[in-house]
Amino acid sequence: MFFSGVVGDTVGGLISDFIMRRTGNVEAARRNVIMGSLLGAFVCLLPILFSSDVSLMFMSLSGAFFFLELTIGPIWAVPMDVAPRYAGTASGLMNAGSAVAGIISPVVFGLIIDTTGNWTLPFVGSAGLLLVGALATCWIKPQRQMALPVAAE
Repeated sequence: MFFSGVVGDTVGGLISDFIMRRTGNVEAARRNVIMGSLLGAFVCLLPILFSSDVSLMFMSLSGAFFFLELTIGPIWAVPMDVAPRYAGTASGLMNAGSAVAGIISPVVFGLIIDTTGNWTLPFVGSAGLLLVGALATCWIKPQRQMALPVAAE
């Protein structure tokens, strides 16, 4: 399963770079790849909700991880697109948000399982968050650089 994520990291960057070289459209190269990968991960999670076959679950989780990791290259490129002079700060904020989610989600999902005894609910929640994330990508505008004040040198 881990290997599918490693492959997804690389493939996502390759796809984003290919689209950028081919079309010159930064929105297609970033936002559309991110949206497509989140929707792909959503689709791959669906069989987990309806099957108890371990092999199918393994393949579904591997596919979901692959698609989710496709976002890594394009999503890290967005801060450089929108705020090139402050890409470090923008990337740091993005990384902090990911870290907070990584801390909170296992606790919340553990509480859900402990409270309900249902292991399906965290996957339903994950699928829902993937759809919310895909919808939220509509507001990513990597082609529009932020007008930020120039720091005194």
